Amino acid sequence: MARVKRGNIARKRRNKILNLAKGFRGGNKNLFRTANQRVMKALCNAYRDRRRRKRDFRKLWISRINASARMNGTNYSKLIHGMKTSEIIINRKMLAQIALSDPKCFEEIAAVVSK
Repeated sequence: MARVKRGNIARKRRNKILNLAKGFRGGNKNLFRTANQRVMKALCNAYRDRRRRKRDFRKLWISRINASARMNGTNYSKLIHGMKTSEIIINRKMLAQIALSDPKCFEEIAAVVSK
């Protein structure tokens, strides 16, 4: 059987991993075996955290809405239920932004919902 050297292909594969490992500390950036492990772990974390970020922001928006709702004499669940029954369609991101930047507008929304 003929010998296969794989020179360029193997080097390209290793360099692709080492380029992904730039910025890592210690041997994790320039030793291929450890860099490969760290890159695989980093990609798994990035995939997982892209989904987690969505959850975290939703939690933040809900806590901001709840704080503003309590300042206006109601709570989060009653506010959201009232918005659904009075057919006010504002998502949580926009509602949290209104609560933060324009409290008077949020007061008006809370007043309409509480009726």
